[in-house]
Formats: sequence, structure tokens, C-alpha cells
Amino acid sequence: MESRTILHSDINSCYASIELLHHPKLRGKPVAVGGNPENRHGIVLTADYIAKGFGVKTGMPLWQARQLCPEITFLPPRMELYLRFSKMAQEIYSEYTDLQQAFGIDESWLDVTASCSIKGEGKSIADEIRQRMKKELGITVSIGVSWNKIFAKLGSDYKKPDAITEINKDNYKYIAWNLPVKDLLYVGKSTNRKLNVLGIRTIGELANTVPEVLKGQLGKMGLILHSFANGWDDSPVRQESYENNLKSVGNSTTTPRDLKTNRDIKIVINILSESVGTRLRENGFKCQGVELSVRDNELFCFSRQRKLKNSTNITNEIAEAAYQLFKENYNWDKPIRSIGVRGIDLIENCICEQLDLFSEEKLRTKLMKTDKMVDSIRERFGFYSIQRGVMLQDKGLSSLNAKEEHIVHPHGYFE
Repeated sequence: MESRTILHSDINSCYASIELLHHPKLRGKPVAVGGNPENRHGIVLTADYIAKGFGVKTGMPLWQARQLCPEITFLPPRMELYLRFSKMAQEIYSEYTDLQQAFGIDESWLDVTASCSIKGEGKSIADEIRQRMKKELGITVSIGVSWNKIFAKLGSDYKKPDAITEINKDNYKYIAWNLPVKDLLYVGKSTNRKLNVLGIRTIGELANTVPEVLKGQLGKMGLILHSFANGWDDSPVRQESYENNLKSVGNSTTTPRDLKTNRDIKIVINILSESVGTRLRENGFKCQGVELSVRDNELFCFSRQRKLKNSTNITNEIAEAAYQLFKENYNWDKPIRSIGVRGIDLIENCICEQLDLFSEEKLRTKLMKTDKMVDSIRERFGFYSIQRGVMLQDKGLSSLNAKEEHIVHPHGYFE
């Protein structure tokens, strides 16, 4: 296989950087985006570099962030704004390649191999993109340059903010192999502990470990990580268009604690399904299918889809389909760290369709009216003014407000 030129572009402190463009008086002060500080719930979605200097981290409860940094300013998330900036960034990327693959709202891989003969080598292209992002969007990016996706991502994480790092076949043993093994994609806390037990603390030590030993400790994932560490990743950058018409509405979240029971799953799926159903109704759509994505506490992901008998924007029907997908496809080998629910194959609400002879249309009509009433109450009195009974079983999990405080997570690398 011919050598490729892959970039990984990562917007530095994405949400906070975008908010600072709209709150210039906060520049030079510690800022974080996330949750609802007045109600004392929620987590930090991102923090600027000043707040990070005090130890504030993504996923940290707001009260804990306040203890570490008393002067911090919390700003509520505005996902529509961040998505708009993400799309503008993708428009810039599209001028260099049509092979661009998003890895969350703030990260993208770019295969610029075909552009090198016109635009110059990968590092030059990366520098041009870096300067354009700063000049045209007012935000900074860190970009990794390599011959594979894994090392390109390591490069974008290597220096922050506003930096370029090239990891090539001449220097990868010096740069990548000396990094802590936890910096490698898909080495979470649990996997890191298992590798440490084997005496593996750097990526280089992982690369030089006998594969059979890793397989015995980590299963198939051990072999995958061994390939990643050696730079043997030949997975392509998938072609994705930022101009696609709306085809799905979804939401995902990392929960306040790992999920360990079906009851936990049911609570979070209902919360996410409410978000999906509400957005479908607000925008005049129904979905013809439901997709469930699951990520366990070792960061391994999978997703499954199901076609529905009737198109719907009813919260109950979306939640039931997602829960059935979970029960049919997960056997609780490991606790769950995050879940996503998505309505797919959208059609306009006004489109007529053939009814199912055996469906209970009277019940469906009542559920539709109930959902609209819930939407109306929440619009007037806030999300927590009315909740479903299932959410009262666990106040910690039910404190998630998936519609207003939702978190967009990376797509699974293996999907």
C-alpha cells in the first residue's frame, strides 16, 4: 500500500473558544462550558486553558470545578452554535480533500494524499489550514500529520494549542513510542491498568510486547492496540459530506456513573429518546428507524439499527425500540460508559403513510397529544417541571437534561 498523508485537526477547547468569541470580556479569565451552575448539576463539557491550569477537566462535576477554581465562569452550552462552527471548519477542510471524516464535533481526519502534488507536503497543508482557521473563524487548531489515522491523532494531541506535529516513519519511535500508553486511542483507564500490570507504560513498550501476551490479557483488543502502537493502521478516511440533507436526529451522553443494570439503561434511553422525540416534533419530522450506539468503560463501541413498523416521533416508541436493541445486542461483559439514541430515515410529518391494520392508532394518538403537552409545559416552566416515572428511580441519572445539555461524542472508530 502506498504511503498516505493523513491529517487530524482538533479545535482547541472547542466550546470554550467559540464562547469566548461571543464573550470577549472573559478573555484572560478561567471559563468552562457545561451544565447549569444555578441548579448545581451537570458536568464540564470543556474548559479553556486557564481553567485547565487549575486542574479543571472535561467530565468533572461543576461543584468540583468550582472548588479547584473559585474564579471560574460557567457558560451554558449552545450546541447549535458549536455545530455551525464545526460546519464552517469542515467547509475549509473540503477545499483540500473530499476525504474528511469527523470524530466528534471538534475533530476530523483528512486524507490529503491527492492534494500534496498541488498544495505541497502534509505539514505545509496543515499550516495553511491552521492559519485559515485562526483568520477566518477566530479559533485555533492543533493538527497532527502522519501516514495513518492513529499517529495523526497522537500528533494533534502532542502539542496544544495552535500547533502542528508531524509523526513520520523516521521519527515515530522517538515521538510516539515515548508517550504514555494511555495516550493511545482506545486505551481507557481499565485497559491502562491491565497494561501497567504487564509492565507496559509507554506506547513503545506496547509495540514491542509479544502479541499473544496482549491477546491473553485483553482479547482481540490487545491485538488491535498492538497494531495501533506499531503504526500498522491502514483504515481509510471515510468520505463524509458536510452538505448532506438532514437524515437523522440523535443524541448521546456520557453518564455521571457507569451503567451496570438494565434499569440504568432504561432510564438513560428514556432521557435520550425524549430529546430525540422533541427535536423531531420541533422540526416537523418522523423517523422510520432507530439507531442505538453503546460505548463500554473500555471505550469499545458498537451501533445497531432497527426499522420501525410505523414512522414516529413518539418518545415511548423511540425508547422502546432502542431498549429492545440494547437487550438483543449486549450481554453485560463490561459496564456502559455512554449511550446514544438516533432517529434515522426521516420523513416529513405531513407525509401520508399506510397504517398497520393491527396498530393501536387511538393509543398512538393519545401518546402524540401527551408528548405535545409535555413539550408545552417544559417550554413554559423548564425541563425539570415534568418527568416520566421511570426517571424517578435514580435521581443521579435523571438529572441529565439531554435536550439542553447534551454532549456530542466521537463516532466509534470501529463502526
